Amino acid sequence: MHNSLRRLDLNLLVTLDALLVELNVTRAARRLNLAQPTVSLQLGRLRQLLDDPLLLPGPRGMRPTARATALREPLRQALAALDEALAPAAPFDPARAERTWRIAASDHSATTLLTPLLADLRQQAPGIRLALLEKKPDLLAEQLEGDHLDLALDVADAAAPGLRQRLLFTERYLLTGRQGHPALAEPVSLERFCELDQALVSPNGGGFASLTDRLLAERGLARRVVLSVPHFSTLASALVSSDLVALLPSRIALAHPGLQTQPPPLAVPGFDMLLLWPERLHRDPAHTWLRERIVSSLSG
Repeated sequence: MHNSLRRLDLNLLVTLDALLVELNVTRAARRLNLAQPTVSLQLGRLRQLLDDPLLLPGPRGMRPTARATALREPLRQALAALDEALAPAAPFDPARAERTWRIAASDHSATTLLTPLLADLRQQAPGIRLALLEKKPDLLAEQLEGDHLDLALDVADAAAPGLRQRLLFTERYLLTGRQGHPALAEPVSLERFCELDQALVSPNGGGFASLTDRLLAERGLARRVVLSVPHFSTLASALVSSDLVALLPSRIALAHPGLQTQPPPLAVPGFDMLLLWPERLHRDPAHTWLRERIVSSLSG
């Protein structure tokens, strides 16, 4: 940056613009709603900073120097651009928007919240695009702050600190199997639960134990897990086509026509799903609109 800019008060440029328009200190002061001595003092500082008299006495007021004449149009354009940049953000118009949203989400939140919302988003904002990205918990905060993501959905227990957040819903688990599963014809006891062939989701891949198994172990019990999959949607499909059962989040289990549910015989804690976003986007009108659409979809 040029040294003169570092020493320059922006108000001096506004005063110079008024002086170049009016070519009269008194009228420029009136235009700026300032006292005439104040404008005279500012003109003196401008002359010193720019090393040019800028305005000289003339037969009918003041006349600009060559330097002042050369500054007139660039200064007007620069102040207009700055005024536009600092103006309040225009309201977001979804019908005319063209934007790509990048959202990190788990299989659960993408399936139960984001993809059902797509039709509504497309209807209101046909020019937008939605990129659902695999959630990488260790990188989530960095990706949001670094302009790689616009939003993320994550469970409260794993949410990165330092991000804006909003609770979307609290999820619970249901004992789930295919429609007509003989074991689910009546309430399943804890003993019977441990005897059933079961499946689970292992986010890290290949695991055959979860919090449920730790809770059972505290009671001296163990269950039979015979299938491990990486996603809840895969697990739901596996249950429909087999006699396996699983503890499935209610939003997935209840939405699938091929599944039936009942409360589990063991109290397994659910989880809170949060909407996360960075401070840099908190007041952005377009971002605010998207967040409100996601939240309002849960009350529909």
